[in-house]
Amino acid sequence: MKPTQKLFFMSCIALACSCGNNQPINNNTFVFEGNPLIRNNFTADPAPMVSNGRLYLYVGHDEYYDGQDTASGGKEFNITEWLCYSTADMKTWTDHGCVLRPSDFKWADTVVAKVGTAWAAQVVERNGKFYYYTTVQGQKPYSGYAIGVAVSESPTGKFVDAIGKPIVCDTMTDNGTRGWWNDIDPTVYIDGNDAWLCWGNGTCFIAKLKDNMTEIDGEIRVVDLPKYTEGPWLTKRDSICYLIYASMGNLREAIDYATATSFDGEWTHRGQVTSEAENSFTIHPGVVEFNGQWYLFYHNATLTIDGHNGAIGRRSVCVDKMEFNADGTIKFVQQTK
Repeated sequence: MKPTQKLFFMSCIALACSCGNNQPINNNTFVFEGNPLIRNNFTADPAPMVSNGRLYLYVGHDEYYDGQDTASGGKEFNITEWLCYSTADMKTWTDHGCVLRPSDFKWADTVVAKVGTAWAAQVVERNGKFYYYTTVQGQKPYSGYAIGVAVSESPTGKFVDAIGKPIVCDTMTDNGTRGWWNDIDPTVYIDGNDAWLCWGNGTCFIAKLKDNMTEIDGEIRVVDLPKYTEGPWLTKRDSICYLIYASMGNLREAIDYATATSFDGEWTHRGQVTSEAENSFTIHPGVVEFNGQWYLFYHNATLTIDGHNGAIGRRSVCVDKMEFNADGTIKFVQQTK
């Protein structure tokens, strides 16, 4: 590239940055004006939570490493920490940085499995405490990926391992078609006095939690859902329970959903929430009602940071409004920019 071309190119980059969708206010605050929502990091697996009039968004930090673009078998993903962002109005967002790492779980394998050791998570609030359910690679005797839970008295941490072992590990579930990585992507919903945990890659599992929020209460059931791949999300609106999940679309994951009258009841598939995300094989729903409006969070892979384009392991979290029909079914969500 000639010097004059390079100068013009850099000027265009500067202009694009100054006119981008996120207008920076200071070092840890930005304004959202379009998708992707988060632009200072590659982020994935969004998990929104509302507490005390504020929406907190927990995400996995997709980090680039040398050799990532030729990796396979799950090593395309390199999440070594979870980040938190928050807002009071869906417009101005605060970046709280890293709030949890796999190394915060002493039973996690952070030596051998250095790449892709941390996957999807969700935080819920109960009795003044915040419970962080997440996926990490376990070390012996907890083989494969497992679900851990950390706890804090603040939505932004410090989160600490609640029980010193997984809440769900490979010996507790049928290996199914996915084998050692079927125990991933936990979602939790508190319905009155009951708390429900749902998770799974290839197989969708659901179980009730004990009041302490750190132990399974009773049997682990399998939910039979069409096109189910991973990333379940539990929520409820009026008297309808929703199980929203990543489904296999035409070539990549889309988002489907099912409904039931209770979380331990029979689930009925209702259709698609949204289609495949741009440039991303995976997608992950995170659904929440905030200030009277429902939102669908998900990820695509359209962002470029430091010269690295979006890819299977370099994703970008987005958000769009979600609406319901009169009968409680979900209107199709068009992904916006």
